[in-house]
Amino acid sequence: MNIKKKVFVAGHNGMVGSAIVRQLSVKNDVEIITRSRKELNLTNQQAVFEFFQTEKIEQVYLAAAKVGGIVANNTYPADFIYENLMIQCNIIHSAHLANIQELLFLGSSCIYPKLAEQPMAESALLTGTLEETNEPYAVAKIAGIKLCESYNRQHGRDYRSVMPTNLYGAHDNFHPENSHVIPALLRRFHEAKLNGDNEVIAWGSGRPMREFLYVDDMAGASIYVMNLDKTTYDENTEPMLSHINVGTGVDCTISELVETVSKVVGFEGQIRFDTTNPDGAPRKLMNVARLQSLGWEYKINLEQGLVLAYKWFLENQSAFRR
Repeated sequence: MNIKKKVFVAGHNGMVGSAIVRQLSVKNDVEIITRSRKELNLTNQQAVFEFFQTEKIEQVYLAAAKVGGIVANNTYPADFIYENLMIQCNIIHSAHLANIQELLFLGSSCIYPKLAEQPMAESALLTGTLEETNEPYAVAKIAGIKLCESYNRQHGRDYRSVMPTNLYGAHDNFHPENSHVIPALLRRFHEAKLNGDNEVIAWGSGRPMREFLYVDDMAGASIYVMNLDKTTYDENTEPMLSHINVGTGVDCTISELVETVSKVVGFEGQIRFDTTNPDGAPRKLMNVARLQSLGWEYKINLEQGLVLAYKWFLENQSAFRR
Protein backbone atom coordinates (compact mmCIF):
# COMPACT_ATOMS: atom_id res chain seq x y z
CA MET A 1 0.00 0.00 0.00
CA ASN A 2 1.30 3.46 -0.96
CA ILE A 3 1.35 5.61 2.20
CA LYS A 4 1.22 9.29 1.28
CA LYS A 5 3.03 12.01 3.20
CA LYS A 6 0.59 14.63 4.51
CA VAL A 7 1.87 18.07 3.50
CA PHE A 8 0.28 21.33 4.67
CA VAL A 9 0.70 24.32 2.35
CA ALA A 10 -0.14 27.47 4.29
CA GLY A 11 -1.16 30.20 1.88
CA HIS A 12 -2.23 27.85 -0.91
CA ASN A 13 -4.38 30.51 -2.58
CA GLY A 14 -1.47 32.93 -2.90
CA MET A 15 0.92 33.17 -5.80
CA VAL A 16 3.72 31.05 -4.32
CA GLY A 17 1.50 28.69 -2.36
CA SER A 18 -0.64 27.86 -5.38
CA ALA A 19 2.48 27.17 -7.44
CA ILE A 20 3.79 24.82 -4.74
CA VAL A 21 0.41 23.03 -4.70
CA ARG A 22 0.48 22.65 -8.50
CA GLN A 23 3.88 21.01 -8.38
CA LEU A 24 3.17 18.81 -5.37
CA SER A 25 -0.12 17.61 -6.88
CA VAL A 26 1.69 15.60 -9.57
CA LYS A 27 3.56 13.58 -6.94
CA ASN A 28 2.01 10.22 -6.11
CA ASP A 29 3.43 10.08 -2.58
CA VAL A 30 1.95 13.37 -1.30
CA GLU A 31 -1.43 14.21 0.22
CA ILE A 32 -1.85 17.99 0.15
CA ILE A 33 -3.62 19.63 3.10
CA THR A 34 -4.97 23.17 2.66
CA ARG A 35 -7.26 25.55 4.51
CA SER A 36 -8.78 28.77 3.22
CA ARG A 37 -8.67 31.96 5.28
CA LYS A 38 -12.34 31.44 6.10
CA GLU A 39 -11.66 27.89 7.30
CA LEU A 40 -8.55 28.74 9.34
CA ASN A 41 -7.48 32.19 10.54
CA LEU A 42 -3.70 31.86 10.75
CA THR A 43 -3.45 34.89 13.08
CA ASN A 44 -5.59 33.03 15.64
CA GLN A 45 -3.22 31.10 17.92
CA GLN A 46 -5.81 28.71 19.35
CA ALA A 47 -7.29 27.87 15.96
CA VAL A 48 -3.87 27.11 14.49
CA PHE A 49 -2.90 25.01 17.51
CA GLU A 50 -6.10 22.93 17.26
CA PHE A 51 -5.63 22.46 13.52
CA PHE A 52 -2.14 21.01 13.94
CA GLN A 53 -3.23 18.81 16.83
CA THR A 54 -6.07 17.37 14.72
CA GLU A 55 -4.28 16.80 11.41
CA LYS A 56 -1.40 14.31 11.19
CA ILE A 57 0.81 16.58 9.11
CA GLU A 58 4.41 15.62 8.30
CA GLN A 59 5.65 18.61 6.29
CA VAL A 60 4.74 22.32 6.30
CA TYR A 61 5.33 24.91 3.59
CA LEU A 62 4.85 28.30 5.24
CA ALA A 63 3.96 30.43 2.21
CA ALA A 64 1.19 32.41 3.92
CA ALA A 65 1.91 36.12 4.34
CA LYS A 66 0.48 39.59 4.00
CA VAL A 67 2.27 41.04 0.99
CA GLY A 68 2.19 44.19 -1.12
CA GLY A 69 4.20 46.80 -2.96
CA ILE A 70 5.75 50.09 -1.83
CA VAL A 71 2.41 51.92 -1.55
CA ALA A 72 0.78 49.17 0.52
CA ASN A 73 3.81 48.82 2.82
CA ASN A 74 3.93 52.60 3.39
CA THR A 75 0.19 52.84 4.02
CA TYR A 76 -0.32 49.81 6.30
CA PRO A 77 2.98 49.22 8.20
CA ALA A 78 1.27 48.03 11.39
CA ASP A 79 -0.80 45.48 9.48
CA PHE A 80 2.28 44.14 7.70
CA ILE A 81 4.40 43.58 10.80
CA TYR A 82 1.58 42.33 13.05
CA GLU A 83 -0.11 39.89 10.67
CA ASN A 84 3.14 38.37 9.41
CA LEU A 85 4.57 37.93 12.89
CA MET A 86 1.37 36.29 14.11
CA ILE A 87 1.11 33.91 11.14
CA GLN A 88 4.73 32.82 11.48
CA CYS A 89 4.71 32.43 15.26
CA ASN A 90 1.46 30.49 15.29
CA ILE A 91 2.42 28.05 12.53
CA ILE A 92 6.02 27.41 13.59
CA HIS A 93 5.21 27.00 17.28
CA SER A 94 2.12 24.85 16.65
CA ALA A 95 4.07 22.68 14.20
CA HIS A 96 6.67 22.12 16.92
CA LEU A 97 4.02 21.27 19.53
CA ALA A 98 2.53 18.76 17.07
CA ASN A 99 5.99 17.17 16.74
CA ILE A 100 6.32 18.07 13.05
CA GLN A 101 9.97 17.81 12.12
CA GLU A 102 10.03 19.33 8.61
CA LEU A 103 9.02 22.91 7.79
CA LEU A 104 10.03 25.38 5.08
CA PHE A 105 9.60 29.11 5.71
CA LEU A 106 9.40 31.45 2.72
CA GLY A 107 10.83 34.89 3.31
CA SER A 108 11.85 37.80 1.09
CA SER A 109 14.95 39.52 -0.26
CA CYS A 110 13.90 42.67 1.63
CA ILE A 111 15.49 41.14 4.75
CA TYR A 112 18.83 42.51 3.56
CA PRO A 113 20.14 46.02 4.31
CA LYS A 114 19.22 48.81 1.91
CA LEU A 115 22.86 49.34 0.97
CA ALA A 116 24.01 45.72 1.18
CA GLU A 117 26.96 44.78 -0.99
CA GLN A 118 25.75 43.42 -4.33
CA PRO A 119 25.00 40.66 -5.05
CA MET A 120 23.50 40.06 -1.61
CA ALA A 121 24.87 36.96 0.09
CA GLU A 122 23.14 35.23 2.98
CA SER A 123 25.86 36.64 5.28
CA ALA A 124 24.55 40.20 4.67
CA LEU A 125 21.66 39.57 7.05
CA LEU A 126 21.57 42.00 10.02
CA THR A 127 24.62 43.94 8.85
CA GLY A 128 22.93 47.30 8.17
CA THR A 129 19.83 49.50 8.01
CA LEU A 130 16.80 48.17 6.17
CA GLU A 131 14.96 49.92 3.33
CA GLU A 132 12.50 52.30 5.04
CA THR A 133 9.52 51.64 2.76
CA ASN A 134 9.13 48.00 3.81
CA GLU A 135 11.03 47.76 7.11
CA PRO A 136 8.07 46.36 9.14
CA TYR A 137 7.57 43.53 6.63
CA ALA A 138 11.32 42.86 6.51
CA VAL A 139 11.58 42.71 10.31
CA ALA A 140 8.78 40.12 10.38
CA LYS A 141 10.55 37.99 7.78
CA ILE A 142 13.84 38.19 9.67
CA ALA A 143 11.98 37.04 12.77
CA GLY A 144 10.67 34.06 10.79
CA ILE A 145 14.20 32.97 9.91
CA LYS A 146 15.29 33.31 13.52
CA LEU A 147 12.23 31.41 14.74
CA CYS A 148 13.18 28.47 12.53
CA GLU A 149 16.81 28.58 13.62
CA SER A 150 15.86 28.83 17.29
CA TYR A 151 13.56 25.80 17.18
CA ASN A 152 16.32 23.90 15.39
CA ARG A 153 18.89 24.81 18.04
CA GLN A 154 16.69 24.29 21.09
CA HIS A 155 14.45 21.43 19.96
CA GLY A 156 16.38 19.68 17.18
CA ARG A 157 13.84 20.56 14.48
CA ASP A 158 14.60 20.67 10.76
CA TYR A 159 13.00 24.01 9.94
CA ARG A 160 14.48 25.63 6.84
CA SER A 161 14.16 29.05 5.22
CA VAL A 162 14.35 30.23 1.62
CA MET A 163 14.59 33.90 0.62
CA PRO A 164 13.18 34.58 -2.84
CA THR A 165 14.00 37.56 -4.98
CA ASN A 166 11.10 39.54 -6.51
CA LEU A 167 8.48 37.04 -7.70
CA TYR A 168 5.79 37.27 -10.36
CA GLY A 169 3.50 34.99 -12.35
CA ALA A 170 0.18 33.17 -12.17
CA HIS A 171 -2.09 34.17 -9.24
CA ASP A 172 -0.19 37.43 -8.71
CA ASN A 173 -1.99 40.47 -7.27
CA PHE A 174 -2.96 42.85 -10.09
CA HIS A 175 -4.63 45.47 -7.89
CA PRO A 176 -4.03 48.95 -9.43
CA GLU A 177 -2.61 50.43 -6.18
CA ASN A 178 -1.46 47.57 -3.94
CA SER A 179 0.43 45.31 -6.37
CA HIS A 180 4.13 44.74 -6.99
CA VAL A 181 5.96 46.26 -9.93
CA ILE A 182 5.47 43.56 -12.61
CA PRO A 183 1.70 42.98 -12.22
CA ALA A 184 1.20 46.74 -11.85
CA LEU A 185 3.08 47.38 -15.10
CA LEU A 186 1.36 44.55 -16.99
CA ARG A 187 -2.05 45.92 -16.04
CA ARG A 188 -1.09 49.54 -16.72
CA PHE A 189 0.27 48.79 -20.19
CA HIS A 190 -2.64 46.48 -21.01
CA GLU A 191 -5.23 49.12 -20.09
CA ALA A 192 -3.27 51.80 -21.97
CA LYS A 193 -3.27 49.59 -25.08
CA LEU A 194 -7.02 48.99 -24.80
CA ASN A 195 -7.71 52.69 -24.27
CA GLY A 196 -5.50 53.75 -27.16
CA ASP A 197 -3.35 55.91 -24.88
CA ASN A 198 -0.29 57.60 -26.33
CA GLU A 199 1.69 57.48 -23.08
CA VAL A 200 2.24 55.33 -20.00
CA ILE A 201 3.69 56.81 -16.82
CA ALA A 202 6.08 54.57 -14.87
CA TRP A 203 6.89 55.36 -11.25
CA GLY A 204 10.39 56.44 -10.22
CA SER A 205 13.49 57.22 -12.23
CA GLY A 206 13.85 53.82 -13.92
CA ARG A 207 17.45 53.56 -12.70
CA PRO A 208 17.13 51.07 -9.80
CA MET A 209 18.10 47.51 -10.64
CA ARG A 210 15.97 44.52 -9.75
CA GLU A 211 16.04 40.76 -10.14
CA PHE A 212 12.86 38.80 -10.93
CA LEU A 213 12.01 35.10 -10.65
CA TYR A 214 8.99 33.40 -12.19
CA VAL A 215 6.85 31.82 -9.46
CA ASP A 216 6.98 28.27 -10.87
CA ASP A 217 10.76 28.37 -10.51
CA MET A 218 10.33 29.52 -6.90
CA ALA A 219 7.98 26.61 -6.21
CA GLY A 220 10.46 24.18 -7.72
CA ALA A 221 13.28 25.57 -5.60
CA SER A 222 11.15 25.39 -2.45
CA ILE A 223 10.30 21.72 -2.97
CA TYR A 224 13.93 21.00 -3.84
CA VAL A 225 15.25 22.64 -0.66
CA MET A 226 12.57 21.07 1.53
CA ASN A 227 13.53 17.58 0.38
CA LEU A 228 17.31 17.95 0.46
CA ASP A 229 19.08 15.39 2.61
CA LYS A 230 19.53 16.93 6.09
CA THR A 231 23.25 16.27 6.11
CA THR A 232 23.64 18.07 2.77
CA TYR A 233 21.55 21.02 3.98
CA ASP A 234 23.46 21.34 7.24
CA GLU A 235 26.83 21.10 5.51
CA ASN A 236 25.94 24.03 3.23
CA THR A 237 24.40 26.32 5.85
CA GLU A 238 25.15 27.48 9.40
CA PRO A 239 22.98 27.08 12.52
CA MET A 240 22.50 30.87 12.85
CA LEU A 241 22.77 31.67 9.14
CA SER A 242 20.67 28.87 7.73
CA HIS A 243 18.55 30.60 5.07
CA ILE A 244 19.10 30.11 1.35
CA ASN A 245 18.68 32.76 -1.34
CA VAL A 246 16.51 31.84 -4.32
CA GLY A 247 16.82 33.82 -7.54
CA THR A 248 18.33 34.01 -10.97
CA GLY A 249 21.51 35.90 -10.13
CA VAL A 250 20.62 38.22 -13.07
CA ASP A 251 19.11 41.72 -12.78
CA CYS A 252 17.97 44.59 -15.00
CA THR A 253 17.07 48.26 -14.59
CA ILE A 254 13.44 49.18 -14.01
CA SER A 255 13.67 51.05 -17.30
CA GLU A 256 14.65 47.83 -19.09
CA LEU A 257 11.83 45.97 -17.32
CA VAL A 258 9.30 48.61 -18.41
CA GLU A 259 10.44 48.34 -22.01
CA THR A 260 10.17 44.54 -21.94
CA VAL A 261 6.66 44.67 -20.43
CA SER A 262 5.65 47.18 -23.11
CA LYS A 263 6.94 44.80 -25.79
CA VAL A 264 5.18 41.74 -24.31
CA VAL A 265 1.85 43.57 -23.98
CA GLY A 266 2.14 45.18 -27.40
CA PHE A 267 1.87 48.82 -26.30
CA GLU A 268 3.17 51.15 -29.00
CA GLY A 269 3.02 54.54 -27.25
CA GLN A 270 5.59 56.53 -25.28
CA ILE A 271 6.93 55.79 -21.78
CA ARG A 272 7.53 58.57 -19.24
CA PHE A 273 9.10 58.17 -15.79
CA ASP A 274 7.58 60.11 -12.88
CA THR A 275 10.52 60.91 -10.59
CA THR A 276 8.25 62.29 -7.83
CA ASN A 277 7.52 58.68 -6.81
CA PRO A 278 10.03 56.73 -4.68
CA ASP A 279 12.57 54.35 -6.20
CA GLY A 280 13.20 52.11 -3.21
CA ALA A 281 16.60 50.47 -2.86
CA PRO A 282 19.09 51.29 -5.65
CA ARG A 283 19.84 47.64 -6.37
CA LYS A 284 18.64 44.25 -5.14
CA LEU A 285 20.47 41.28 -6.64
CA MET A 286 20.73 37.92 -4.91
CA ASN A 287 23.90 35.93 -4.57
CA VAL A 288 22.60 32.45 -5.39
CA ALA A 289 25.90 30.58 -5.14
CA ARG A 290 24.70 28.59 -2.11
CA LEU A 291 21.65 27.25 -3.93
CA GLN A 292 23.61 26.57 -7.13
CA SER A 293 26.14 24.56 -5.12
CA LEU A 294 23.21 22.46 -3.88
CA GLY A 295 22.28 21.65 -7.48
CA TRP A 296 19.38 23.98 -8.35
CA GLU A 297 19.13 26.73 -11.00
CA TYR A 298 16.22 28.66 -12.52
CA LYS A 299 14.69 27.69 -15.89
CA ILE A 300 12.45 30.59 -17.03
CA ASN A 301 14.06 33.88 -18.11
CA LEU A 302 12.39 37.27 -17.67
CA GLU A 303 10.80 37.69 -21.08
CA GLN A 304 9.51 34.10 -21.09
CA GLY A 305 8.07 34.65 -17.63
CA LEU A 306 6.42 37.94 -18.59
CA VAL A 307 4.73 36.24 -21.54
CA LEU A 308 3.36 33.55 -19.19
CA ALA A 309 2.28 36.13 -16.59
CA TYR A 310 0.51 38.28 -19.18
CA LYS A 311 -1.26 35.22 -20.62
CA TRP A 312 -2.52 34.32 -17.15
CA PHE A 313 -3.68 37.90 -16.58
CA LEU A 314 -5.61 37.92 -19.86
CA GLU A 315 -7.33 34.66 -18.92
CA ASN A 316 -8.28 35.94 -15.46
CA GLN A 317 -8.58 39.71 -15.83
CA SER A 318 -12.29 39.80 -14.98
CA ALA A 319 -11.28 39.06 -11.37
CA PHE A 320 -9.14 42.21 -11.24
CA ARG A 321 -11.67 44.80 -12.32
CA ARG A 322 -12.28 47.56 -9.81
